[in-house]
Amino acid sequence: QVQLLESGGGAVQAGGSLRLSCAASGRTFSSYVMGWFRQVPGLEREFVATITTILNGARTSYANSVKGRFTISRDNAKNTVYLQMDSLKPEDTAVYYCAAAKFRSTTPSEFDYWGQGTQVTVSS
Repeated sequence: QVQLLESGGGAVQAGGSLRLSCAASGRTFSSYVMGWFRQVPGLEREFVATITTILNGARTSYANSVKGRFTISRDNAKNTVYLQMDSLKPEDTAVYYCAAAKFRSTTPSEFDYWGQGTQVTVSS
């Protein structure tokens, strides 16, 4: 069982930056692929970024909409995954969720554990 808790959301102007954190409980954090997703009310949850385990090279994947602006990273010693968001745009406004999966994926249904989400609001 893995419990996830996001933090770091807030309101920022376009062009600004935020760093989201996701703290995980449990001793098996290092064995999970970690991902960030986001959701706007009325729309489906969408993939933002994933990072594989350190053992598999901590390989990262990004949605085209955030590539070059967002960076995902993990610190296994702190059981934490981060999402550094730079050059934010109003269309990045959403609730951001952290998730854990046993296998690499960009599909929300293939992630086993989810946090409760943190709101990010970007004003123009």
